[in-house]
Amino acid sequence: MNDAVHAGAAAAGRSLFQLARLRFVRNRAAMAGCFVLAIIALFSFAGPLFVPHGYDQVFAAYVLAPPSLAARPDDAALQRAAAQVAARARVRLDALQIEGEGYGATISAAQRIDPRVVRYFDRANAFRDTRVVATEDEGSTLQLAGGIMRDHFFFGTDANGRDLLARVMLGGQVSIAVGLLASLVSLGIGVVYGAVSGYIGGRLDNVMMRLVEILYSLPFVFLVVVLVVFFGRSFILIFLVIGAVEWLDMARIVRGQTLALKRREFVGAAQALGLSDWQIIRRHIIPNTVGPVVVFVTVIVPRVILLESFLSFLGLGVQAPLTSWGALISEGANNMESAPWLLIFPALFFVVTLFALNFVGDGLRDALDPKDR
Repeated sequence: MNDAVHAGAAAAGRSLFQLARLRFVRNRAAMAGCFVLAIIALFSFAGPLFVPHGYDQVFAAYVLAPPSLAARPDDAALQRAAAQVAARARVRLDALQIEGEGYGATISAAQRIDPRVVRYFDRANAFRDTRVVATEDEGSTLQLAGGIMRDHFFFGTDANGRDLLARVMLGGQVSIAVGLLASLVSLGIGVVYGAVSGYIGGRLDNVMMRLVEILYSLPFVFLVVVLVVFFGRSFILIFLVIGAVEWLDMARIVRGQTLALKRREFVGAAQALGLSDWQIIRRHIIPNTVGPVVVFVTVIVPRVILLESFLSFLGLGVQAPLTSWGALISEGANNMESAPWLLIFPALFFVVTLFALNFVGDGLRDALDPKDR
């Protein structure tokens, strides 16, 4: 009996936040979504620390190289690279021996060879630290030795010879940052605007909603171009522009929730206690719209990522060599037949992020639903 009383007292002593957190933790799909989002965030932001290639580093010898777990170049590619280097240096490649991470080569010519020919080998992506180890036939034959530069391209390379893995990581950083920041901008503007409009009502509500409809009628691209002309093109402008447009949907959703909430008994009680309109909006209206708002935010983030890719396509968003998932998907779609991996990898991360956000949004909606409190 005493244990039951203590358990009931402990349950009664939990705050609304604690109860919501408990419901959210029990939602397996939502927790799986959080885990996936955490993995993608670590991949995007911490992954570049473990990748030796830069997102703008060009490998001229590996243009549109397909994904592979094996190190490049292989023996056949090394043979072709050495032959090309010898042709540029105007010498003959007599032999090439490959031993682990090192190589040996014999080159010859009709006349004496300048020892500085080793620079041709070091300029290639395949060889490094090339040196002359022996001279024969009065300098017309040289024995060379050096190291082999092997690289891994797990996601392959793009049309410019850049590591797609490093670029997908950079694209995740840009897309996640733009999605979250633009969603916060739309959240801050739309929630306050919609709550004030729905609670005050009357002529003020009519004027505020007509303003929203006017902004809806303006083309999105026109607004972006005007803002770019006034403020210039920058990364900060991207999420400010998108957030300044996406708040319109947020405002209408919050207004509809507010119209239903202001007729509830707790709002009448707050009015009877003498609370001001702003106090009621801040303490009672906005907290009770959290559920639908959070769910809508999880939908806004992937939509913002697509809007950012659209701006980048028009030349108003992220500019090369920077990139985003949306821009990578756009590039991959143009090379889908010849290099499908350019589309598969960024699209895979984008789709997985979308599903994870939806699961988290559903879990937050169920946890924050006022009817379950």
